[in-house]
Amino acid sequence: MTEEEWVFVDKAQGQLQAEIIKGLLEAQGITVWLNQEGVAHAYAIEIGSLGTVEILVPTSMVEKARQILDEYNQGGFEDMEFGDPGAEEPPDKQADK
Repeated sequence: MTEEEWVFVDKAQGQLQAEIIKGLLEAQGITVWLNQEGVAHAYAIEIGSLGTVEILVPTSMVEKARQILDEYNQGGFEDMEFGDPGAEEPPDKQADK
């Protein structure tokens, strides 16, 4: 079995933004590795080039990841509604019955 290589697909300014992108990609079934300069990560530096976090994915997932990131950067996920996946209806809708 051959090991896959990690490929750079994007960068984020700061750990928080990187974690958001990581979560987005992982929700689509893509494995993600975040890479940040050692000193920046240790001291939580989020400004300038030291605050840059690289987003890497396995070679086999690069195309899918780039498609998702393109859609994200164009605002494709802005109108998504989030709720409790276990709830049948939102609480405000249940009161109307």
